[in-house]
Amino acid sequence: MSQDVLQTLYKTISDRANASPEESYSAKLIAGGPAYAGRKLAEESVETLIAAMQEDDGALMSEAADVLFHLLAVLVARNVSLDAVYDELRRREGMSGLAEKASRGEAN
Repeated sequence: MSQDVLQTLYKTISDRANASPEESYSAKLIAGGPAYAGRKLAEESVETLIAAMQEDDGALMSEAADVLFHLLAVLVARNVSLDAVYDELRRREGMSGLAEKASRGEAN
């Protein structure tokens, strides 16, 4: 069910990408390019962190939704499908997070 919501939202953002940026926030994000959409994602991520630290569940849920929306906008801006992200998650399924990070040469 959750995947369906994300797929629907991804499609909505994609469909609105060609709309007027003056009439659609999604279009404005996409028109600004991946860097602009990415900055908005970063802003929402910080707001999510603050909500988590304040232990405000309502704010956390709202900010988490904003993060997901802006992440999808970044994916659309870069022309990366949500299915590709799901495939990557499936690839990692059952793998230790530490082992997965080590496979990419990441520390911590």
